[in-house]
Amino acid sequence: QVQLVESGGGLVQTGGSLRLSCAASGRTFSNYAMGWFRQAPGKEREFVAAISLSGSSTSYADSAKGRFTISRDNAKNTVYLQMNSLLPEDTAVYHCAAARGSYRNKYDYWGRGTQVTVSS
Repeated sequence: QVQLVESGGGLVQTGGSLRLSCAASGRTFSNYAMGWFRQAPGKEREFVAAISLSGSSTSYADSAKGRFTISRDNAKNTVYLQMNSLLPEDTAVYHCAAARGSYRNKYDYWGRGTQVTVSS
């Protein structure tokens, strides 16, 4: 089992920044690729960004490219999502998730999420 706990969400104005964190516990963190997903009210969950085991490879949704940066610190068992130039359409609950091996694999473990609200 891998337990994931997100933090860092909040209310921010358009153009502002937030840094989300996801702390992992349980299994060996470096064995898991990590991803960030989000779900807005009335919408399906969507992929935001993912990072490989070592952090050498990343993937972003088109909506996140150039504005968001995913990173990880395996010594701290934590993955981050730096979000800049935030827009009202970024408002959602953000979840981190863990996939064994590659971020193209199925995500088996999910956190409960942290709310991000961007005001216009």
